[in-house]
Amino acid sequence: MGLINFFKEPAPKEVTKSKEEISRDYKYFQRRLMYSLYIGYVVSYIGRKNLSVAMPTLCKSLHVTKTDLGILGSTFYVTYAVGKMVNGMLADKSNVRTFFSFGTILSAICLLFFAVSGMLTSILPITVIIGLMAFFWGAGGWFQSMTFPPIAKSLSYWYTKKDRGMKWSLVSTSHQIGVLFAIVISTFSIYCLGWQGAFLIPGIITLLTGFWLYNRLRDKPTSLGLPKVEDYKKMIGEGEEEEDEKKEETQEKMSYLHMFTKYILINPAAWILAISFMFVYVVRTASEDWLVTYFSEKGDALVAASSKLIILSIVGAAGTMFAGLISEKLFKGKRTPANILCLFGLLASIFGLAINNGTIKILDYLYAALIGLFCAGLQNLIGLHLVEVCSKKVASAANGFGGTLSYVGAFLGSSGTGYIADRFGWNGVFNYWMISTVVAIFLIFLVIPFGKRRRQN
Repeated sequence: MGLINFFKEPAPKEVTKSKEEISRDYKYFQRRLMYSLYIGYVVSYIGRKNLSVAMPTLCKSLHVTKTDLGILGSTFYVTYAVGKMVNGMLADKSNVRTFFSFGTILSAICLLFFAVSGMLTSILPITVIIGLMAFFWGAGGWFQSMTFPPIAKSLSYWYTKKDRGMKWSLVSTSHQIGVLFAIVISTFSIYCLGWQGAFLIPGIITLLTGFWLYNRLRDKPTSLGLPKVEDYKKMIGEGEEEEDEKKEETQEKMSYLHMFTKYILINPAAWILAISFMFVYVVRTASEDWLVTYFSEKGDALVAASSKLIILSIVGAAGTMFAGLISEKLFKGKRTPANILCLFGLLASIFGLAINNGTIKILDYLYAALIGLFCAGLQNLIGLHLVEVCSKKVASAANGFGGTLSYVGAFLGSSGTGYIADRFGWNGVFNYWMISTVVAIFLIFLVIPFGKRRRQN
């Protein structure tokens, strides 16, 4: 019971503060939570993208095949995909502070044990070592899946829909910034300590960050004696979202299982968005995993090929903000038009990359940047849209639901691209990516009637 209470969502406290105190505390905790959530998720990426950097050295040091490493790496995708759904449901009823911080701490412990397992070659057979490493890498994937669902919950309760788009966009840039830090830290650590350094150093950083997050994070505003964000906005003269308030009054009488079933399992819009998310992740993951190989085969040196992937990540960080900005400012908070715009941009970028065929090198940089821009924008907005068509009371579960299907897309993107490249060449790969994008466009168009129906209701 003590452990359950430790993770349990804290009870709301009575609001006894003055208007000035409420306004001051709201602004303070919104700032504090934003930078804490951001840093926390950047660090989580340091401990999940390090394997790809360490693979060449790891392969030579342990004398294992690429197939062995492929199986090892896939354990993360499997456990992360399942964990996103399960931990998404748990996070809705858990304390953001304890759930996020301890997921981070436990993933750090897995990274450290992963590194230690690889040091036992003198006393254990290599098959046992690979098994241990696969176990700890997979377990780390499970604990990593505890990190973003509480972010979705926190943003849903601390910001109204009007403000949430840009804040969600800002936090989403942590994906791309995390990838960049993972590449830099892992490369430096391998240079200093060998392949184990790519897991020991990120493991220590992640462990310390987990304890820091426990100090910084808090749960809902009501757990701190503050009013709900909608009431706070009314108090300062920025009242809004009457529709969501009426919806929330109805939800107070519903059980969590009823809300989960109604707003996720039998919600057509949620399914359509989650499946479209899956097809976007086909392109996102495939481009991150395979573009370096493509550019290398087109005559680029490894440094030049890698630099194009770095450009993809940097511009991708800007893409999350770009998508949030056009959604908020150009389309007045509507996500579907922005998603459609990004999908057509992504389709044009893939087509341009295919037509260029590596002949004009500067265009490769441009198209890689645009793919990063639009993929990151879609990753941000479709995820946010999915949470919004459900309910903030199941925000973590909705994020987990979309995350599970997205990592199905990640598997299809990474493994499917390799299979198609072997059999049909790079033209087949680009056709595969463009077909995935067209399917996503079709699905996003199907969401439009649900948006109209919601406004009419």
